[in-house]
Amino acid sequence: MSLLKNFVTVGGSTTSSRLLGFVRDMFMAAALGTGPVADAFMVAFRFPNLFRRLFAEGAFSSAFIPLFAGKLEAEGRDAAKEFGSEALSALFAFLIVLTVIALIAMVPLMYVMAPGFVAEPSKFDLAVLLTRISFPYLTLISLLALYSGVLNAEGRFMAAAMAPGLLNVVLVAALAYILFYKLENTAEAGILLSWATLIGGVLQLAVVVVDAWRTGMLLKLRWPRLTAGVRRLTTLAVPGLVAGGVTQINIVIGTMIASFAPGAIAILGYADRLYQLPLGIVGATIAVVMLPDLSRHVRSGRTDLVHHTQNRSLEFAMTLTLPAAIALFVLAKPIVQVLFQRGEFGLDDTIATAHTLMGYAVGLPAFVLIKVLSPGFFAREDTKTPMWFAAIGVAVNIIGSLALFPSLTYVGIAIATSISGWVNAALLAWALHRRGHFQFDDKVKRNMPMVLVAALAMGLSVFLAAWWAEPYFADQRILFRAVAMGTICGIGLVLFALFCQLTGVVHFGAIVGKLRNRGRR
Repeated sequence: MSLLKNFVTVGGSTTSSRLLGFVRDMFMAAALGTGPVADAFMVAFRFPNLFRRLFAEGAFSSAFIPLFAGKLEAEGRDAAKEFGSEALSALFAFLIVLTVIALIAMVPLMYVMAPGFVAEPSKFDLAVLLTRISFPYLTLISLLALYSGVLNAEGRFMAAAMAPGLLNVVLVAALAYILFYKLENTAEAGILLSWATLIGGVLQLAVVVVDAWRTGMLLKLRWPRLTAGVRRLTTLAVPGLVAGGVTQINIVIGTMIASFAPGAIAILGYADRLYQLPLGIVGATIAVVMLPDLSRHVRSGRTDLVHHTQNRSLEFAMTLTLPAAIALFVLAKPIVQVLFQRGEFGLDDTIATAHTLMGYAVGLPAFVLIKVLSPGFFAREDTKTPMWFAAIGVAVNIIGSLALFPSLTYVGIAIATSISGWVNAALLAWALHRRGHFQFDDKVKRNMPMVLVAALAMGLSVFLAAWWAEPYFADQRILFRAVAMGTICGIGLVLFALFCQLTGVVHFGAIVGKLRNRGRR
């Protein structure tokens, strides 16, 4: 299966999930707005997601996938399956212990996660309750990440890419219930959403377990043992804890600081969801597809394929990310108006979220570059170098957030996060280039400046279109706002595609020809 086809498979499924996520966030904005229940639930939801992305998708995946792919390449499916079972048993035991400790120590943990809530005891208590309900989601979603790694190493991407959408389906159903029964901005709404999170986690895990069973890769759960494979996995995973989860660490730092301003966590959460769409579709797709392929090429000594994979991944990522980042920056206010401004979410919330989104948009290319560059280290079983660079990025984020928050509040946190992302990405690129592990080919050197020019031209065009259509965005009728935004996005896509075609970055005729030939096979 080609690299491009894998990107399309994972990217298409991830897009469906992210679009469902937007529907979820639209319902959530209408039901909770930026009030205390929204703050409490977003902290509760972020707790298990933080540990999931640190331990499972960050540290664990960055260490597990290269080792599993290496076993699969060198020793076959049986040896890889045995290693996978050992890893599953160790991970499950660790998650159970972590969950029990977290549930017992949730009150002091909340003092760390959201210290600003202490001034509002009712919000603090609600956040503790909601987090205790939803925290076991960590175990479910972490096992999902392990099985996803197994399936991805086998070249199977569909089930793992489709699974996240199930959580959004369950949460949308819960939010529809909340709106129908007039439970907006109540503690009952937060409790219902927390239980819905757990149900969604069960459905997500079931999808990948069934797919693994169908392919003969269902792993066995045993009494955990510290085997040589588990020790090696642990050695790689510990530094990967920081390297693979740096974005989440930065988000947590922002959450801690933002807890001192009412509504700030919710505003950051809504803005985060918007820039996470391209980051999730492009960045996560790159990471999922690239790491197993790169690990196999490094293991087999195919330097030519290593450079090819990295260059095509960079080209694919930046061709999609640069226009997305520019569009999010220039269209921040109308995007927030169309998606969120209704019910409990007012005009002031729109303006605050739009300014925060602009701060995040500046860093979006850097966040995606981290996803593109990190596999170059992980595939070589080097998790320490990205760890140190990530630690530097975290330090930059802490200093920047503390410096900017007093004057810019939530916008300052977004800007500091973006600066941190660029520092991290620059360090990763410098180290890979210095070691000779990533060399730009002629195609990338030619195309990247052209992509930037095309993206800037598109950005200017949609900015002018949005300025002309501003009266439609101010209209109270949602349909008018949606049609205006859809039209502008369509104009932007067409213009960017046209600019890319004219500059020779993309030849759509050749792509259509390849797709037709594949369809005839």
